[in-house]
Amino acid sequence: MKQTKFTSVFSKWVTEFLLLKKSYPFIFIWPCICIVTIVIIWAITNTQIAHDKKQVQSDALKDVASLSRAYAQYLNRSFEQIDQISMHVKYDWENSNKSFSLEKLKKQGLFTASQFAVLAILNDLAEPVTSTTPIEKWQDTTLRGQFYFHKNNISSEMQISLPVVVNSSGKPVIHFTRRLDNIDDSFAGMVVISISPDYLSSFYDFQSLGINGLLAVLSTDGRIGASRIGDRIPFGLTQAVSQDIPLRTFEGTKLISDEKLFIDHEPRFLGWQKLESYPFYAVVGLSESELMRSHFDLLKRHRVSAIQGTIFILLFGIISTTMATRLAWRKHEARGVSDTYRLATEGTDEGFYILNATRDIKGKIIDFQFADCNARGANFFGLNREELIGVNMSSLQGENYFNTLLEIYSKAMETGFYEDEYKLPEESPLNMVWARRRLARSGSGLAVTIQDVSAKKEAEEQLSALANKDSLTGLYNRNWFLYYLPQAIQRAKTDQTKLALLFLDLDGFKNVNDTQGHAAGDRLLKIVASRLQSVLRPTDNVVRLGGDEFVVALEPVVRENKPGRVAERIIEAFQQPLWLGGQKHVVGASIGISVYPDDGEDTETLLKNADIAMYSVKASGKGHYNFYKPELYAKIKSRFEMEQSLIQAVELDQFVLYYQPRVNVISGKLTSMEALIRWIHPERGVIPPVEFISIAEETGLILKLGEMVMDKACQQISDWQRMGLPPFPLSINVSAKQFHAGGLQKKLVYFLEKHNLSAQLIEVEITESAMMGEDSNIMAELSAIRSLGIQLLVDDFGTGYSSLSQLQRLDMDVLKIDRVFTNELTRSQEGGIFFKAIVSMAHALNMTVVAEGVETKEQLNLLRDLSCDEVQGYLISRPVPADELPRMMTREFLI
Repeated sequence: MKQTKFTSVFSKWVTEFLLLKKSYPFIFIWPCICIVTIVIIWAITNTQIAHDKKQVQSDALKDVASLSRAYAQYLNRSFEQIDQISMHVKYDWENSNKSFSLEKLKKQGLFTASQFAVLAILNDLAEPVTSTTPIEKWQDTTLRGQFYFHKNNISSEMQISLPVVVNSSGKPVIHFTRRLDNIDDSFAGMVVISISPDYLSSFYDFQSLGINGLLAVLSTDGRIGASRIGDRIPFGLTQAVSQDIPLRTFEGTKLISDEKLFIDHEPRFLGWQKLESYPFYAVVGLSESELMRSHFDLLKRHRVSAIQGTIFILLFGIISTTMATRLAWRKHEARGVSDTYRLATEGTDEGFYILNATRDIKGKIIDFQFADCNARGANFFGLNREELIGVNMSSLQGENYFNTLLEIYSKAMETGFYEDEYKLPEESPLNMVWARRRLARSGSGLAVTIQDVSAKKEAEEQLSALANKDSLTGLYNRNWFLYYLPQAIQRAKTDQTKLALLFLDLDGFKNVNDTQGHAAGDRLLKIVASRLQSVLRPTDNVVRLGGDEFVVALEPVVRENKPGRVAERIIEAFQQPLWLGGQKHVVGASIGISVYPDDGEDTETLLKNADIAMYSVKASGKGHYNFYKPELYAKIKSRFEMEQSLIQAVELDQFVLYYQPRVNVISGKLTSMEALIRWIHPERGVIPPVEFISIAEETGLILKLGEMVMDKACQQISDWQRMGLPPFPLSINVSAKQFHAGGLQKKLVYFLEKHNLSAQLIEVEITESAMMGEDSNIMAELSAIRSLGIQLLVDDFGTGYSSLSQLQRLDMDVLKIDRVFTNELTRSQEGGIFFKAIVSMAHALNMTVVAEGVETKEQLNLLRDLSCDEVQGYLISRPVPADELPRMMTREFLI
């Protein structure tokens, strides 16, 4: 029965074929066409597969290059922060007479971050002197190489080790070290900052790097410093790379197919970037298998499609030879093409649409209608395929957004192609934030593909934020500003408008940091950022350059008074008090303003001139604003030249001491002398202290000047002793910065011993302002000096903030009343009353009273009546050089 049915069907097929042969002689060319078509399908499939693979690899290399640059920036910032910490520790140690305590700083909340394994100072024998970990537990032989490097090299450059295991903790660390110097530049030891390698891997982000992403830090000679693969191989001594990687360029990308190179035998796309200031590479690797997974899925779909297409063509060829009519053939072909199209369009993550143009009677395009789409494309609109086909584009969009789309789609009809990436507005019906759009003309309509690229754009924005945003305040940073400003200048030039920079520096920020700690300082900076943004326009930008320095860029500036009004609003906003740590603070702002093109036509000039204007505000009282003026630069230049001359003067020892005697009011005899420094400039001659002491205070040169005065004063006393002159005490002035730097007693002991002098021959004059601070610290320093037998004098009393109770606690020996009160004696009755009150108070505290600035006999007589003990001033003698003192020292009476 079955055989009869098969024979019947075969007989029928042969009959139809023979009839088809007579009607269509070309039927025999169909097998050839089928074969050629199959070859073409496989060629196209393989070409597409190769193209897709190449595209994936190209995108991967771009991504890994971007990630390696971001990682390099992250490492640079991390190393720079550690570099700055080591410099601060080095400076504090070398200028604290080696009395710097890391243990105390740690108790105060510093260096407690998890990345700091240990911070220590080793002496010239590699023994720990102070450390954030107990010294008795110190066991670390891994620092030997860096120790001998610093000992044998005078360079203060920071050295960085590869990860090592610390003996005492058994944990891996990376050592950052810096040389310490004695005053004579001899080796004094080194600063050690040990950081957990995990700190360098906090950059790792699974969304960007995947499960098997690689991070590595390589030295410039190719050695593996530290590496990580996901969570399986963390940063430490276990390395993710089995051998050194020689990198011959500063930056680059490469696909590494050698499975033996990585410990997990995974091929990777590798990107590397040389750090700007350190001998290391930042290396980022993306797993090829993870990145190529989508390609392999696409490859599988392409091959399935090709196999289906091949089968279809074969069947089509067989069926085509059996069909009796061309109509059946065409229907079958149309159905096959439709199926292939549907299979291709449904197997992608892109939305695919066929849009037909709708025209008015004049032929102008007024709308587009959805003729076809895939399921993915319909889902973007929140519809299914059947609901979207036949719908006009205008019915899915708002009027304004539809007009924008109509212009773009009409342009694509004219040019034949359009492609872009764009952020969708709120009125768009598409369920995405960012889209990639391709439009190609197809007959009387358009073939459109839309791909959701929101995740990719979000990753790009995150990387951009890391490079361009300040991590503390969320404001733009210096890197962003240096990229933005040239573009803003070009816009202002093109639009013929102006651009203003407001350079802002906080007044009192250091006081908050010193009294409340750095955490409070960070909170203050966040509040400052918020207040600045609250008084600006959306088109204006706030940038944190670093520390407490900010820049406000006003763009565009149409009215001349706009920058001044904004500066006034900022200053007014800062007048409102703020609370930190339960205490109320008022932090002001000093603002300098430069305007393009009036004050400069490039980034460097505008920023420099705004800084100069701000500096002039600081110098004239703070808390207001100034516009840049050329004469401000001349003042700063003059000050800078004075600073440079002062530095050179210290190096060349261009200073001498002058001496002004103190005389007993009753006996008229010389009681003591005050040493006063003078600068002997090779061109300007004698420069008085009033012109350079303030600069020395600000630049820190006052510390060297102070030691120079001590040395010269002790030397002069020694010279007078050798000349056989009668011994008189010599007082030296100590600045507030010297006093608070600490170690004053040790310096005095050093110079007294150096010149073999008795301590009774030296007196120390300290201003009232120098004694303001914590009583315990002041009392300890003064007590140490007094224990040597040195008398302590309060200088310029009445100009500072001393109180009776404070003088009583400090137990000073001599009170020198400022010349302002001496001058007032002969001018008003109140002057004498006030002076007498001071004398009575001082005598009650058992202090000797000295009147400064005595210039007339009338003043001298009044001072005798007021029971003043000693006088000093032009009536007795002006300050004179050392060679004029022997005459005074041998006279019995000076008044």
